[in-house]
Amino acid sequence: MHVLLIEDNRRLSDFLVKGLEESGFGVVLAETGTEARQLISERKWDVILLDIMLPNIDGYELLQYTRFKENHTPIIVLSALNGIDDNVKALEHGADDYLSKPFHFKELIARIHALTRRFKKNYNEQTNILQSDDLKLYVDEHRVIRGEKEIKLTLQEFKLLKYLMENKNRIMSRTQILDTVWGHNYDTNTNIIDVYISYLRTKIDTTDLPKLIETVKGVGYRIRTID
Repeated sequence: MHVLLIEDNRRLSDFLVKGLEESGFGVVLAETGTEARQLISERKWDVILLDIMLPNIDGYELLQYTRFKENHTPIIVLSALNGIDDNVKALEHGADDYLSKPFHFKELIARIHALTRRFKKNYNEQTNILQSDDLKLYVDEHRVIRGEKEIKLTLQEFKLLKYLMENKNRIMSRTQILDTVWGHNYDTNTNIIDVYISYLRTKIDTTDLPKLIETVKGVGYRIRTID
């Protein structure tokens, strides 16, 4: 498993690199935001460990850059900023998990394994299929099936559903959805997301089926797994 560690505290990074390598990971260290952005763009990673307070480019900007490039590599933020607002901001910018410093190394390893398991389950690169319960999205074929029924979607509906399914069980904010599906220059005051969510619900969450598309009031939307 290839890990990109983005951390400018040399004492901590030395400890993490040693511990991760002893745990069987291949680790590359970036000590500045500029170096990290280049490594993110040039290589594929199984997981990214990201500090927020970095030279040149901070962690929030790196999160935005990574997700804007439609790079869905799992990202765990490791930060001394431990307030609830800091946590929420990181998640809204595209982080998958947040671990406050100081932390136990065993917990970090456990979170890496849990996150990568979920990521591999959500997206099967070999078959290029996204799945949530009985809803399947065939990326290359531009097909969507729920149960035995094929669902016809417009291009924009397909892009929105694909983004939600790539991030299954994660709450995606309106800003994240707008930036990724419609482009970062789109008017943030538009209600286009609500309109297209409504279109998807009409086609996917019919009255006789469990509801997969969930609105989280004041936060955003997600495709969830029915327990």
